[in-house]
Amino acid sequence: VQLQASGGGLVQAGGLLRLSCAASGRTVSLRGMGWFRQAPGKERELVADISSGGETTYYEDSVKGRFTISRDNAKNALYLQMNSLKPEDTAVYSCAARSRMGAFGFWGQGTQVTVSS
Repeated sequence: VQLQASGGGLVQAGGLLRLSCAASGRTVSLRGMGWFRQAPGKERELVADISSGGETTYYEDSVKGRFTISRDNAKNALYLQMNSLKPEDTAVYSCAARSRMGAFGFWGQGTQVTVSS
């Protein structure tokens, strides 16, 4: 499984961005996927994840109601719609896919999101 995130950029507080993750591999549609972020000096954290079929989602508390994770298995794509962005959302965002054992085992290169106040 190979993953590549895109769509980051510089936005003002209150703005929005849509991140995309292009995935390759025959089993991608069978795997849960997620978005992580890592800010300078902080540990990487799971922002949102989604089940293989898209029925179940999880959001970290600070992004609930502002971020929406979705996927299009026909396109092997994962998305993160980020609305009402805050400066504290500034981080490198990466997409990931779960291994057959359930843990996140595949990672893509991240995309920088910078929110100015």
